Amino acid sequence: MGIVALIISLTTCGVVVQAQQPAKISRIGFLSVTSPSTITARMEAFRQGLRALGYVEGKNIILEYRYAEGKLDRVKDLALQLTALKVDIIVSAGSAATRPAKEATSTIPIVMTQDTDPVGNGFVASLARPGGNITGLSILAPDLSGKQLELLKETIPRLSHVVFLANSNEPGYTQLRKEAELAAKTLNLQIQFLDTRDPKMLKLPFVRQTRRMLTP
Repeated sequence: MGIVALIISLTTCGVVVQAQQPAKISRIGFLSVTSPSTITARMEAFRQGLRALGYVEGKNIILEYRYAEGKLDRVKDLALQLTALKVDIIVSAGSAATRPAKEATSTIPIVMTQDTDPVGNGFVASLARPGGNITGLSILAPDLSGKQLELLKETIPRLSHVVFLANSNEPGYTQLRKEAELAAKTLNLQIQFLDTRDPKMLKLPFVRQTRRMLTP
């Protein structure tokens, strides 16, 4: 009886120990080219979404934040830092973060929070069947440019000139421009595209154009 009791006791203890082992804490990497202060609201929404799914930072998940602070040459090193930490997943904020993440790993899952054209950028094979280790959200919607012009015309019936700020290097640029030009003809609007490939090009051309349009 003593031996039987000992076996039962050891078996029971083994079950208790196994049941008390802590659950695995997942590690999520977040990669952004911006600074934390510029996406505060989005990050809070991100955490709320995780909490709604039962994932609480510091409890059953660890978030590893990496911000490039606007310095694009840092993003690759930050992506490599996350892969070195062996995070379970990488969340990339925009194509400028997705590309370095893709180059850093082909095995860790990458979730894009937004991308203008995942297929055109070479991140996925197709929207229906992404393939590889990347998935997420696409914000490619060039047809909306025409709808935007329609709404502007309805809001401002006397509208005659519209300036588009757009980056010609973006994969969706050609289609966006085509849709806008078609809508402009229908709405009898004159439109102009200002290329913003370099952020430094934004301010001065925009100010010049605005002044010209406001001059009687």
